[in-house]
Amino acid sequence: MFDRNGNDNSNYNQMIVEEIKKVSPHVAELVEKEYLRQKNNVELIASENYCSEAVMAACGSCLSWKYAEGYPQAPTVRYSGNKGRYYGGTVNVDALEEYCCDLWRKVFNTDYHVNVQPHSGSQANFAAFKSVLEPGDTILGLSLSNGGHLTHGSPVNFSGSLYNVISYDVDEHGRIDMEDVRKKALEYKPKLILTGASAYARIIDFPAFAEIAKEVGAYFMVDMAHIAGLVAAGEHPTPFGYADIVTTTTHKTLRGPRGGLIFARTDLAKKVDSAVFPYSQGGPLCHIIAGKAVCAEEALKPEFKTYQHQVRLNCAALADEFTKMGYKVVTGGTDNHVFLLDLSDEEFSGKELQAACDEVGITLNKNTVPNEKRSPFQTSGVRIGTAPMTTRGYLEDDFRAVAHRIDDVVKELRAQKAAEAAEK
Repeated sequence: MFDRNGNDNSNYNQMIVEEIKKVSPHVAELVEKEYLRQKNNVELIASENYCSEAVMAACGSCLSWKYAEGYPQAPTVRYSGNKGRYYGGTVNVDALEEYCCDLWRKVFNTDYHVNVQPHSGSQANFAAFKSVLEPGDTILGLSLSNGGHLTHGSPVNFSGSLYNVISYDVDEHGRIDMEDVRKKALEYKPKLILTGASAYARIIDFPAFAEIAKEVGAYFMVDMAHIAGLVAAGEHPTPFGYADIVTTTTHKTLRGPRGGLIFARTDLAKKVDSAVFPYSQGGPLCHIIAGKAVCAEEALKPEFKTYQHQVRLNCAALADEFTKMGYKVVTGGTDNHVFLLDLSDEEFSGKELQAACDEVGITLNKNTVPNEKRSPFQTSGVRIGTAPMTTRGYLEDDFRAVAHRIDDVVKELRAQKAAEAAEK
């Protein structure tokens, strides 16, 4: 949509705004303001990206108002025990959903069963847990403070409320401690071992996790929401062939619409499908499934691999530049699209740096770091990702320049804190 300088060669968004304005000028104004914010800011939030106009168009199509509870009854899904739809007039959305499923199997080069109906990554995880667990069962996963996701066992989330969650730790360098994983797996005998993260910068050793899960008789699940695009492009090892269940979103490194996917071994297909519908969702969002299909088509193109490779190059260059300037980068660098700056020794919090960066047109988010000393509302770190601006054409030198812009903001914050301390 936007190039490196914020130029937009299409009038697509303006066309949308004009249509909205006919009914609600106020909503149109807010959409336009958000468009300008995205256009003018340097977007560094690791969980966001820019999707194509084709994806946007599919998501805004006439499929928006089609109901289709249930699943298409077609040869490729017969083994899941589907009994068809509960609504008529689904011949076209049946074909679309099956096509979407086939595309995602091609994207990840897998024969796993795939369910494309989850409305989000969190709902995909909810259904995945439900398919193999009962309330009170034990999950071994990575905690939120060490880089895991809210749905990986946080006490304020359904995952921490419904299940007995044990967290494995990271080592002194911030890397997943596989010895701790095995030790706790042997001690607690979890029914499910979960890996994947929302703020972890290193390669995840899926074979090692699978071996531990097999040793204790646990299911092995991977939430690859953040790294899915890298996995599809061969820039990160694949969990397929090792995990029993794999979940992902479609909007982060995959550059698609907001939504989720669940992949599972074929013997778990019926359980997974039933956990999505009718257990946790009603009718699928057919328009979003259309967007997911377009996204998958894009992910199968050669230029997608080129893009993902550049995401990694850019992230490494950005992290290295911060290291050269004396910042503490958690794990000492990155293997993927994201890393954390550790501000534990600073007088200001991650929240304060986030706000200060926002004032100068740089968007990133506060984030907890290993051995967090502040509250999760303040945090001692910020999370930085390179996928969105890589979509807009940024290269290594562009990101190095961004690092120095953030450094200028940090220097101002340090000066403010020093002045406040001097006044006391």
